[in-house]
Amino acid sequence: MNILITGGTGFIGKRIASHLLQKGSIQLEGEEPRAIEKITLFDAFPEDYVPRDARIEVVCGDLNDAAAVAQVTASADLVWHLAAVVSAAAEADFDMGMRTNIGGTMALLEALRARRSRPRLVFSSSFAVFGGTLPPVVTDQTALTPKSSYGMEKAVGELLVADYSRKGFIDGRSVRLPTITVRPGKPNKAASSCFSSVVREPLAGQSAVCPVSKETQVYVASPRMALASLMRAMQLSNQTVGAERTIPLPGITVIVAEIVAALERAAGPQAAARIRWEPDAGIQRIVDSWPVRVHAERAAALGFPCDTDFDSIVRAHIEDELKRP
Repeated sequence: MNILITGGTGFIGKRIASHLLQKGSIQLEGEEPRAIEKITLFDAFPEDYVPRDARIEVVCGDLNDAAAVAQVTASADLVWHLAAVVSAAAEADFDMGMRTNIGGTMALLEALRARRSRPRLVFSSSFAVFGGTLPPVVTDQTALTPKSSYGMEKAVGELLVADYSRKGFIDGRSVRLPTITVRPGKPNKAASSCFSSVVREPLAGQSAVCPVSKETQVYVASPRMALASLMRAMQLSNQTVGAERTIPLPGITVIVAEIVAALERAAGPQAAARIRWEPDAGIQRIVDSWPVRVHAERAAALGFPCDTDFDSIVRAHIEDELKRP
């Protein structure tokens, strides 16, 4: 089995690769387990800290480079498409966001279409496809109403994956991810970055800046649940997924004050004291446009997992990122 992960040197891509290497095989619904022969991590940004294994190949390239994309898709059986310009960056630079999030997705889908073998693809989408005036609870049937360039680009990606699947070019499925926290590494230009920073940096003895208010609500899932969900989405058969190709994922709703309280319970008041509150109206506006309560009925029926509370998310971050060798 040959695997391609776009955005593969990012933290989710590396987690998928490490998980697959540890397992040594992948079992798709209705099939026998198949050995992992090769995992290609395709990314615009090289990264030193990738799994060290003979089955790993790191390719640095651009999704809009037709030759590079043709090369990495040539033998791919399964594709996780994670590459994207993140929310605030896509809002600040319209051309860059369109080029990567729509143009790059189109280029990847066209390369897979040219294969004529209907490879399976999982596309990572976002609840940023919603915005504006929303119902109290977003459901599987809520219409897309993006109010940011990033949200619009993810919505277009979902529609492209659905139509390429309908036409039989790919066996695609999109998973609508909650805000993933606590993300390892350093802050990035995602509007959601602060929800990880206010836990990650204080736990590491560093200061963190929070640009949103303590009353801000956010719909979140842990990296553990993101990994499990992305694996589950790939394993489901074409018949199980059916005609509706987008699966909104389960998460939990918390306010920033609850995040800080969980941090205090894990590391004491001195950790919470490392947070600086510096309001940013632009970030607040983007975050406030996202849904905060979701009823992911279909995902639950399909066996997708969900976190229980934010304290367990903090504990998982400590175990996975601070206690490992």
